[in-house]
Amino acid sequence: MGLIKLLIGWLFLGLIKLYQWFISPLLGANCRFTPTCSQYGIEAIKKHGPFKGGWLTLKRIGSCHPWGRHGHDPVP
Repeated sequence: MGLIKLLIGWLFLGLIKLYQWFISPLLGANCRFTPTCSQYGIEAIKKHGPFKGGWLTLKRIGSCHPWGRHGHDPVP
């Protein structure tokens, strides 16, 4: 099970890095939080693993809307 978690974690991290390198520069700096949602995702996956870290990242992205929170929001 450890190898599967490792591979899934690398896949998630790779997808986030691809977003940071290719999509984010086209969209500009629009994140309401520090660290940015993609950086938060990297930290959450490294700290909590692909499943809990992925869930925390999805919750963070879901709160990124005009009526949501903003400001400093570190990984728990």
